[in-house]
Amino acid sequence: MAEQASIQWAERIPADEPARLEQAAKLFAEMQARKSARYGAGRALHRKQITGAVGRLEVLDSLPEFARHGLFAQSGEHEVWVRLSNGGMDRAPDRMPDIRGFALRVFGVKGDSALGHAPAVSQDFTLINHEAFAFSGSAEFIDFVLAASHGNGALLKFLLMRYGWIGGPRMLGRFLKLAGKSFTGFANEMVYSAVPMACGPYAVRVRLVPGAGNGAPLTGARENWGSDVAARLLKGPLDWDLQLQPFADERTTPIEDASVNWPTSYTTVARLTLPVQDLASEAGRAAAEKIEASVFDPWQALAAHRPLGDVQRARKVIYFQSQKGRGAA
Repeated sequence: MAEQASIQWAERIPADEPARLEQAAKLFAEMQARKSARYGAGRALHRKQITGAVGRLEVLDSLPEFARHGLFAQSGEHEVWVRLSNGGMDRAPDRMPDIRGFALRVFGVKGDSALGHAPAVSQDFTLINHEAFAFSGSAEFIDFVLAASHGNGALLKFLLMRYGWIGGPRMLGRFLKLAGKSFTGFANEMVYSAVPMACGPYAVRVRLVPGAGNGAPLTGARENWGSDVAARLLKGPLDWDLQLQPFADERTTPIEDASVNWPTSYTTVARLTLPVQDLASEAGRAAAEKIEASVFDPWQALAAHRPLGDVQRARKVIYFQSQKGRGAA
């Protein structure tokens, strides 16, 4: 609801954060290089692309004031690339528990870049199938991922040392519950930014809500999520509502604590459509290859949609290092 929106938000950046993130980026680069030696060049996280597709985003009119900024300032259509992925640093079978990624690259935007140099080339959104982040901040998440990259034994040792004999298993169970969350397919599940971005003077989170016309979940889709999407797109288009959720106050909608699920209402501001297309065709495979080689980064954005908060600032440094590591930057 528009009346919930407030511009009284603020970021709080510790003095030692730049040095901490620079060191974290180096460690992620080493981890990425180890995994690339095994699986081939790829991303540090969300390494396995499920599929790539092309579509359009229709920005609606008559939006509430908090939403009418940046990409959503004017109604109209934009070309979109979509990358669907598993969240892990390995290339595990689709049936394995994982966090699922739904990334958008929206073209045809006009305005300054969030990075502060030259005009923006696209407005990117990186969404997952969880409403809130697994950890309150980036430091905890970074340490967890780096430990997990060395295997289950190393992860358990790290958790016991960090959280103790009671807290360690509890933290592991919490993460396994998150990763093992039921997932019925990209055409059927809501996905979320989980962390905020600016929307002009406001702060918002983002989600995609699948359209009823996408069809019901299919038995066996978990064996190959990409085939599920491809089969649906041969029969008809797939649609999602893109919605924004506004910041209200620091207590209920914190900017820096990514583990808090905001309670404010979502408003539909745009509609994403993937038209009928053959992902297995020569053109479909070529598009998927181009998408896989591309960059999907929340900092590849309009200044009006600058990413906000600790986790987003960590992404700025670590994603760029990852892009360099696979020759995409």
